[in-house]
Amino acid sequence: MDRREHPAVSTGVPLTQTPIPSWIRIRVTESENFKKLKQIVKGSRLHTVCEEARCPNIFDCWNRRTATFMILGDVCTRACRFCAVTSGRPTELDLGEPLRVADSVAELGLRHAVITSVDRDDLRDGGAGIFARTIRAIRRRSPGTTIEVLTPDFQGDLESVQTVVDAGPDIFNHNTETVPRLYARIRPKAVYANSLALLRYVKASAPQMVTKSGLMVGLGETEDELLEVFGNMRAHNIDVLTVGQYLRPTKSHAEVVRYYRPEEFSRLKGLALEMGFGHVEAGPLVRSSYHADEQVPERKSLLAG
Repeated sequence: MDRREHPAVSTGVPLTQTPIPSWIRIRVTESENFKKLKQIVKGSRLHTVCEEARCPNIFDCWNRRTATFMILGDVCTRACRFCAVTSGRPTELDLGEPLRVADSVAELGLRHAVITSVDRDDLRDGGAGIFARTIRAIRRRSPGTTIEVLTPDFQGDLESVQTVVDAGPDIFNHNTETVPRLYARIRPKAVYANSLALLRYVKASAPQMVTKSGLMVGLGETEDELLEVFGNMRAHNIDVLTVGQYLRPTKSHAEVVRYYRPEEFSRLKGLALEMGFGHVEAGPLVRSSYHADEQVPERKSLLAG
């Protein structure tokens, strides 16, 4: 087992104009689980957001035999200023992808599977049908596996949202990403109100389903703006919140305005919990799917609260 410790730049995240602080460290540990998962993903011609988005937690998660599969290809129709996924015009739709994802989940023996995608604004349903097929394929192959989806906004089309809800994932995740003031610069093709409305619709349509959303910090937002978003989320019955530090993928992406200290994340977590979230993950390296498998056993208590 190869163990090293490096700053986040070691995972492919280059240095910004502001040096990456000492508390953002990645433990590089390539265990047998990591190597096997990498082999399966490559052999099955699948994509993971762990690789495509240069997630700093790839070593931690893959060693735990958890991964976030990215369906609908690896080319996104949007070009958000924070995201490392390739943007452009997708050329195809792989109808065999859901079965390959399900086979990989079964081969890995995953207790919890996370499915996300690129934005596919070129498709009438935004790819919702492929999400549903993937969920159902995993259910057939691995009935004991819980499933989390991290979906795009489907351009506000609630019929597409319902298609995914009807397939019955355990957790429905959609990220608001940043505060409303920064949308035009950071997430120009998205609408803040649509993101909140999507999750409110999910909870109204399937009250037993856990809803979840995430935010990045360090893009120039204020604490008051973050707390306002937290409040909006709770008003829309969102159960789980993730808050993590934005790290600049390349020099062509938005710059990091500042790095939050660990104690600031602790403060934000405490304030969010006081607002009534059932579970909060907050820290420099927290991402949408960070330790997602640990959140599933809390579903009953989340709903009871």
